[in-house]
Amino acid sequence: MAKKELKWRGKNLEEAKKMDLKDFTLLLPARKKRALKRGFTEKEKKLLKKIERGDKTIKTHCRSMIIIPQMLGKVFLVYTGKEFAQVRVELEMLGHRLGEFALTRKSVAHNAPGVGATRSSAAVSVK
Repeated sequence: MAKKELKWRGKNLEEAKKMDLKDFTLLLPARKKRALKRGFTEKEKKLLKKIERGDKTIKTHCRSMIIIPQMLGKVFLVYTGKEFAQVRVELEMLGHRLGEFALTRKSVAHNAPGVGATRSSAAVSVK
């Protein structure tokens, strides 16, 4: 069975990397197209300078940055409010925001009653 080539809106990885920002915005939904049309904030401009420098891993607090073609293949350390989560940007992530891939909440694992639990909750039978 032949391996299917990965594409984003009809563009493969090489074509997507070569796209300039103007062509890229035409392929986005209206809300994100409008956000890019307004221009980048100062924090986003600072992040773009780090990307242009060619840093291997880039630390950022800018969770609202829309992933653009220049970010493909880079590794970002995105702040979650407590620590930095590692995000490797791939083709399918184009047009999304960085914060979508760095979760801020952990899943809760319920097991035994904790310290300070009431006596009634501690007496629950364990099966």
